[in-house]
Amino acid sequence: MLVLKNAKLFTMNENDPNGRCYVGDIAVENGKIVSVGKVHVAEDAEVIELSGLTVIPGIIDAHCHIGMFEDGMGFEGDDGNEMSSPSTPEVRAIDAINPFDKCFEEAMRGGVTTCVTGPGSANVVGGQFAAVKTNGRDVEDMLLRFPVGMKAAFGENPKRVYESRKTIFTRMQIAATLRTTLTKATEYEKKLRLAGDDESKKPERDLAMEAMLPVIRRELPLKIHAHRADDILTALRIAREFNIRVTLDHCTEGYMIPELLKKGIEDTGAGVIIGPLLSDRSKIELRNQSYSAPRVLYENGIEFAMMTDHPVIPEQYLPICAGLAVREGLPEYEALKSITINAAKITGLDDRIGSIEPGKDADIAVFNGDPLEVKTRCVMTIINGRICHKEI
Repeated sequence: MLVLKNAKLFTMNENDPNGRCYVGDIAVENGKIVSVGKVHVAEDAEVIELSGLTVIPGIIDAHCHIGMFEDGMGFEGDDGNEMSSPSTPEVRAIDAINPFDKCFEEAMRGGVTTCVTGPGSANVVGGQFAAVKTNGRDVEDMLLRFPVGMKAAFGENPKRVYESRKTIFTRMQIAATLRTTLTKATEYEKKLRLAGDDESKKPERDLAMEAMLPVIRRELPLKIHAHRADDILTALRIAREFNIRVTLDHCTEGYMIPELLKKGIEDTGAGVIIGPLLSDRSKIELRNQSYSAPRVLYENGIEFAMMTDHPVIPEQYLPICAGLAVREGLPEYEALKSITINAAKITGLDDRIGSIEPGKDADIAVFNGDPLEVKTRCVMTIINGRICHKEI
């Protein structure tokens, strides 16, 4: 057993009887959190004194491409966009993630313990995302859950890629391409259902349509890259039309339409993942990018996570992004939620991670100050109950 003693705890567990922030202990055993608050220390326990230090759940990046676009490499390490077709739902992030990408270690040393990573936004339908821990021997060892979502993209990126190939010229065709893929998947699912156990009646196996089945069955969300307000509303329109789950990833102009966004969330259950904020306005879609967006969403009762879109922003700077939102008026506790429990809820991982409470994975980040302050360092990272990084 490992016991962390006398830390300033932000458990991010809204049901914690001790409140949002208090000095307490955490007991860890067999990779899980077994007790929080005032912990009885067994004789054979390893005890680490954390007086004066701040503990939060391991940080979660709800949308990135770590291991897919390798650090410091060009084409040789660029495996994030399969641009052979506008719709490639059959491709899988786990077949491209390089666990030896040095950015995993940098993320881990920054307190980031889980990354939801997958294909980029070149394609209308880009493939399956995975949730991985930032420490492990190989992808299977790091894997938390696969798949966790199916990537889709609206706007400039698929237009730019496929206009030169004379395939897609407008947002109309992007939406039509997505509708076509969803319709084919619906028809494929119907044929399978009608065939039952009769192998002779089943359609020929189609890996692309198989990958889409969890989406049309509402088992997995479509992670939709959408910056502009009109693209966000198109994503919600299609979610209603096909009765699918979606997350609105980037959601850059969502703060400009808070009433419509909130109504769309109420109708569809959509999740919102904001970011990356710590970047330049590198394309037209980003002209209204604002650090005030998280505050506006919060003030309108819209729950959200924040992301790095790594390698756009290096993983370890996700807390800094949240801190900049605090500077623009977002309450600090809400900023912490956006990179812990909210990120876990929106990506469907809150049964395992996102808060410090008994039964969850022992993913813990220890800081020598306010986690959202630029001067603060992560001095210890625990993943699955194992100390992976320690500076104390």
